[in-house]
Amino acid sequence: MTNRTSKSLLALSLLATVAVSAGCDDENGSTPAGSASLRVVHGSPDAPAVDVYAKGSSTPLLRAVAYGAATDYITVPAGDYVIELRAAGTPASSAAAHTTGTLSLAADARVTAIAVGLLGSTDPASQLRVLPMLEQWGPDAAGKVRVRIVHASADAPTVAIDVGNDGSAEVPALARFADTGAAGIELPAAQALQVGVWAGSPMARVTAFTTPALPDGAELFVIATGRLAAKPRVTDGFALLAVAPTAAVGFIKQNPVVYALHASPDAPAVDIFAGAAELTDNLAFAQLGGAIQVPPGSYTLDLFAHAAGATRPAGAPAFSYPTPALAAGERYLAVATGFLSPAAGEQGFRIEAFAERFGSDPGALVRVIHASPDAPTVDIGGVVAGTYAAVSALSGLAFPAASADAGVALPAGPLTIGVAPAGSTTTVARFGLTMPAGRGLFAAAVGALSPASDEQSFRLVVIDTSAAPWSATAVSPQ
Repeated sequence: MTNRTSKSLLALSLLATVAVSAGCDDENGSTPAGSASLRVVHGSPDAPAVDVYAKGSSTPLLRAVAYGAATDYITVPAGDYVIELRAAGTPASSAAAHTTGTLSLAADARVTAIAVGLLGSTDPASQLRVLPMLEQWGPDAAGKVRVRIVHASADAPTVAIDVGNDGSAEVPALARFADTGAAGIELPAAQALQVGVWAGSPMARVTAFTTPALPDGAELFVIATGRLAAKPRVTDGFALLAVAPTAAVGFIKQNPVVYALHASPDAPAVDIFAGAAELTDNLAFAQLGGAIQVPPGSYTLDLFAHAAGATRPAGAPAFSYPTPALAAGERYLAVATGFLSPAAGEQGFRIEAFAERFGSDPGALVRVIHASPDAPTVDIGGVVAGTYAAVSALSGLAFPAASADAGVALPAGPLTIGVAPAGSTTTVARFGLTMPAGRGLFAAAVGALSPASDEQSFRLVVIDTSAAPWSATAVSPQ
């Protein structure tokens, strides 16, 4: 929560501004005669915390309003206001980061002003602005909640909103910086809701969210904010900001996404089911399945040998895998590895899940996954002029482990990578790779190092996580 001005109000006319003293809203939400109620929601992902001023005043109306926060309502005399935003703590004499046009507040009006757009943008279509939302909620209904949806994402196109995530859009077209109307739309209360976001022509599902159970009779703003192009887990990633009458409830992150990699040397192409729903069809060795987006939680994934159609086969699956708890905002790589029919002493079939946790670096960030079930513990290193040297952060990898979550920085450009038994300088395989700058890459060593005639041979699968959907390239040894 941000600080509220203590018993200070500001009266302004169209031509001049004068500071005066006043109070806050009454507990029952009413305002003194001739006054209006105003609060601010910070929904600009690249803007710092701000102090909110009425133009001409040296005292902030509201202090240190951070991204994702909603202030209390303050009571101000009805009139015309020009609002200025300054970085929190900067002097009142400093240049404003943003100045609004005239905001007219009528007597008894209740207004939520939402700062949206990008402070750093020079594009009129995405620049910072303040959206004044006059609150005129529709009547309450038993078992319902009223929600006013605001499209505040500066890099998202016009979208459709699908409550239930069932392919039927309740809001067929919501343009950037538009909203669904002052009355709000009725949604079921007391239950978690699936909300799908669609865009494009033809329309395709972009992402989905799981809301918490919303209280009966509540009136909520739900603000779609953040950058669609950013990773869902980061602070400025595309998310829903829920704002109740008394405070910001918080960000609702996107539903988790899982990509499946087939890395089992002796397994056929597979279909993956969760219950009766087919999630991945005909996934062959060294292939990456498409993004599977599911509500947060744990699931049992059932693998079957591929069969035509999307109907779950009769009988028991070849393998079942209980997932760890999948968290909102996260993206995971699920690697199916090990031998489906292991000989004595061989590693059996399993699925290992790895969260995408890459940091940022001007070079390439690489996380190596040891998914070759007959390979020993290995070191990974570079080969320069024919000479191999291990990289300490990529050494001592045993099946089925991976290197550090944030990735290891490697220089962008062409590289030759060597794989050697731990402690050895004699490589068992070398791969020629081109490392793209500024990318987060999984490099999964898959296949059998000493394959039988019916098994897939050793290779790398390089998975680029920098854009959705992820892409994968299989690289054979030199």
